[in-house]
Amino acid sequence: MINGVSIKSGVLGDPKANELDQLKAAAKQFEAIFTRQMLKSTREAKLADDDLFGSDATDQFREMQDSNLADQLSGKGAMGIADLLVRQFQSRVAQPAAPAAGAPATPEGTGG
Repeated sequence: MINGVSIKSGVLGDPKANELDQLKAAAKQFEAIFTRQMLKSTREAKLADDDLFGSDATDQFREMQDSNLADQLSGKGAMGIADLLVRQFQSRVAQPAAPAAGAPATPEGTGG
């Protein structure tokens, strides 16, 4: 049975990524977890226990299939949960500093 939640490599593991990008990545992962749990609950709420093709292997395959579907749906923003979370928490994260209007975009310490 696949129950573990793992943080995927990428933006969340990158210390250089800004907080807004990390928030977006975390929101997408939350949406995937939520969708996965919703699909799992839907499968468990079946009416008949005597499934013609029911076996542990079939259940494990369906769980992997649901997990993949949840990842795909959250990656496309199909449920919209990630967007809502980003809007909700966006004001709490530091925005990346933008250069002042008319100022050259030179790295600090170069004397540009």
